[in-house]
This record gives sequence, C-alpha cells and structure tokens, in this order.
Amino acid sequence: MSWLSNVRNAIGGFVPGAKTQGADTLWHKCKGCGTMVFNKELEDNQFVCPNCDHHERIGPKQRFAYLLDEGSTEVLAPPRAAEDPLKFRDSKRYADRLKAARASTGEQDAFVNARGTIHGQRVVIGVQDFAFMGGSMGQAVGEAFVQGVEAAIKDRAPFIVFTASGGARMQEGILSLMQMPRSTVAIQLLHDAGLPYIVVLTDPTSGGVMAAYAMLGDVQIAEPKATLAFTGRRVIENTIREKLPEDFQTSEYYLEHGLIDMVVHRRELRDRLATVIGYLCGERRAA
Repeated sequence: MSWLSNVRNAIGGFVPGAKTQGADTLWHKCKGCGTMVFNKELEDNQFVCPNCDHHERIGPKQRFAYLLDEGSTEVLAPPRAAEDPLKFRDSKRYADRLKAARASTGEQDAFVNARGTIHGQRVVIGVQDFAFMGGSMGQAVGEAFVQGVEAAIKDRAPFIVFTASGGARMQEGILSLMQMPRSTVAIQLLHDAGLPYIVVLTDPTSGGVMAAYAMLGDVQIAEPKATLAFTGRRVIENTIREKLPEDFQTSEYYLEHGLIDMVVHRRELRDRLATVIGYLCGERRAA
C-alpha cells in the first residue's frame, strides 16, 4: 500500500472512484512538480504550489478576492454582445460550446470586470478566464474590455488587466479579430484621460490577445514561468530554421530581453500593484 493510500485511509471516508468530497476535492496534483497537495493548502497559498512555486491558473473570482480590499469589490454586469453571429458549427455548435462554458465557469464569457480598491486606491480590474473556451477573444470579450475602460475613465482610476488566452475565437472569424483594433482605440481613450493601463500577463497568453492589448500596457508585469507567445515554438523554429532556447516564451525570458518590466510572485502582486498605482496616480490624486 502506498503512502498516499495510507493518508487517505487515515482521513477516513475515502472510496476509490467515488464522487465524494474526499475523492474529488481533497487533493490536487501539481502540474509543475507532480506533487499531491491538499486543496485547502493550495487555496490558502493563492493556488501556488508550496513545493515548487508553480502558479496554477485561476479565474476572476479568485483574482478579485486576492487583490481587492475586503468589501470593496463590485463585479460589473457583463455587457451584451451578439451570440453566434456566424451560426458556426464544427464538431459541435458554437451555441452549445458557449452553453457548456457558462455552465462550467458560472461566467457569461471569458472576460470579467470589477471595481474596487487596493490598499484604499480605486481601481478597475479586468480578468480573462482561460477556463472559458481557453480565454478566447470574441465580441463579448471586446465589449467587456471596452466596458472596463469606460468604467476606469468614469471612476478616474487605473485599468488593470489580467490576460490568459489562447488567442482570437475562431467561431467568430473576422469579428473576433476586429476586437484587436477596438481594444487599441479603447486604451488610447485611457491615455487621453491621463489614466494608467497596467497589464499582468498570466499563463498562458498567446495569439491575437498577445498581439493586441496584452502588450500595450504602460507597465507590463508577468507571473513567474508563464507561457507568453504570439505563435507556437514549432512554427517559429520551422520558419527561422533554428533551435530556440529552452526558456523561450517564458516570463523570465521576456524580462531578460526587455519586453516586460517585472516578474512578480502572486503572493506579492497586491502590494506591488499598490506601489505602482501610488507612483502613477499619487500626484494626481493629491492634486
């Protein structure tokens, strides 16, 4: 009998293969080191592995809870956007994929905004949820991004965006790609209003999102060891006919080559963002 079986038996109530709390929600296998970690321990550590520091992917609810001051969070209602404009179907209907993603995540689409404060400083935060169809960028994501910008301008607050995406949503074709210039224009509106746009790149950020609002921040931050890419390693290697470094397309590689400003551990991110906001907005607030 393995040590894991001994621990499970000692806890009691564990039935192999049964749909119980002990079987489904007690343990988590780290994707970084393969260690089995108690879910409660992982949650208390902001979903960072206590053994190898691997940062697990998290959604909007966890981001808001970890970053915003207690009691200050106001999640914005999702904006309306056309659904399935192309009546797209591959192995499944796009409408069915949307329905399944909403059921599994509890969100309307892959981008959620919230108002709140960080150490008393007003902010608007937009979070991309990779669990919702790979965080893909469609019309609803574009509308939500613009909504976040408009809320930040109304509140005279910085707009902080957490990216996590595989790129544009193929089921919406050219309409998804149109969100790239839309988001760029929205960011310019923030600049015209004299407000900062801060980007936190998380694992993974790629494709059309990487080519658009993910790399247009006034300050570019990334979580450790996040995969950051416009296109895949194999495509690049086949194009340039060279072997890429092992750490290519990671947060650390981007930092070393001057593409981002800092790599920040998730536990330190709240305080670091507060410091950055203080630098960027402190003088204006005092005035």
